[in-house]
Amino acid sequence: MTLRLTELILIISLMGTGIKIDRSFSFRNWSSPLRLISIAMLLCIAACVLMGILVLNLALPAALLLGAVLVPTDPVLASDVQVGPPNEKYKSETRFALTSEAGLNDGFAFPFTWLAILAATMGLQSESIIHWLGYHLLYKIAAGIFLGWLWGKLAAYLIFNFSEKHKLLKPTDGFLAISLTLCTYGLTELLHAYGFIAVFIAGLTLRHAEKTHDYHKELHLFTDQIERLLLGVLLIFFGGALVSGILKPLTFEMGIFAFAFLLVVRPLSAYLSLLGTEIHWKEKLAISFFGIRGMGSVYYLAFAFGHASFGSESQLWAIVAFTLMLSIVLHGLTATSVMKHLKINMPKEPVPE
Repeated sequence: MTLRLTELILIISLMGTGIKIDRSFSFRNWSSPLRLISIAMLLCIAACVLMGILVLNLALPAALLLGAVLVPTDPVLASDVQVGPPNEKYKSETRFALTSEAGLNDGFAFPFTWLAILAATMGLQSESIIHWLGYHLLYKIAAGIFLGWLWGKLAAYLIFNFSEKHKLLKPTDGFLAISLTLCTYGLTELLHAYGFIAVFIAGLTLRHAEKTHDYHKELHLFTDQIERLLLGVLLIFFGGALVSGILKPLTFEMGIFAFAFLLVVRPLSAYLSLLGTEIHWKEKLAISFFGIRGMGSVYYLAFAFGHASFGSESQLWAIVAFTLMLSIVLHGLTATSVMKHLKINMPKEPVPE
C-alpha cells in the first residue's frame, strides 16, 4: 500500500510540476537544475555510500540504496519553495531551480536504486554493470524523455487543436490532467522506461504547446487539489508509522548521519554544482539548503525492498523516516521567511522564458 500510494501522489505531483514551469527548455536556461541532477546528485550519492559504510557499518548494497533513496528532492512537500501557477508574473531563479530539480530527479534517481538492487542480487560484476549502464541508465532515461515528449505533444494536439475545433473539452475538465498522468505513466512503464521522467516531460511539453491558454491554470489547480488531498492521507500514515515505532532502530550514529546529510552533504554538493553560474550567491545558498526530502525517498525504499533483500531494512526505514521528519520540520519552518527575503532583496533581472 505504501508503494502504490506514494507512487500515485508522485506522478500526480510531477504532472502538476511540469504544467506550472514557464521557462522554455534549453541547456543554458536549465543549467541550474541540470547541474543539480548531475553533479550534486552524484556527489550526494557518493557521500552517502561512504558515510553508510564507514559510519553506519552498512554493506555496500544497503549504503548504495541509502544514497539512491535520499537524493531525490521532493515535488510534493516543497510547494512553499516552488514556482507558482502558470504565467505567474514574479520570476525567481531559486524557485525555478528547486521546482525543475524536483521534477527531474525523481526519475533520474531511479537508475541508482536499480544499481543497489543489482548489487544486492547479482553483485557489482562487469556483466551486471554493463547491463545497468545500457538498460537502466541509458535506455530507460532516454525512452522516458522521448515518450513523455510524445504523449505531451499528442495531448496538446487533442486539447488545443482537435478538441477546440470540435468543442469536445470544456475549460473545467480538470480530470484530463489525471487521465494524461495515468496514461503517460502506464504506457511508459509498459515499454520499460521511467514513468516518472515521462510524466514530468509530458506536463512540461503540454505546458509549452500553448503557453498563454487559460486551460493550464485549470489543469494546475486540479492537480494541486488532488495532490494536497493525497498528501494529507500520506502524512497521517507517516504519523502513524512514527507512533508505531519506525524510529526504534534509530541510533546516535544514524541521527548524526541524517543531520549531516541535510545540513552539510546536500548544501555543499549543491553549492559546488552551481559554481560558475551567474546566480546570486544568496540564491545559491537557498537552492543548496532547500533539498527537501519526501515521498520519493519512501517510494524508492519500498520499491527496492520489494525486489531484493538488503539485510538492514529496519535500520534503513528508521534513517529515511528520521531524515524525512527533520526535513519537514527544518525546511518547513524556514521556507516562507527565506523565500520572502529573496523576493524582497534580489534584483529583478530578466529571466529566460
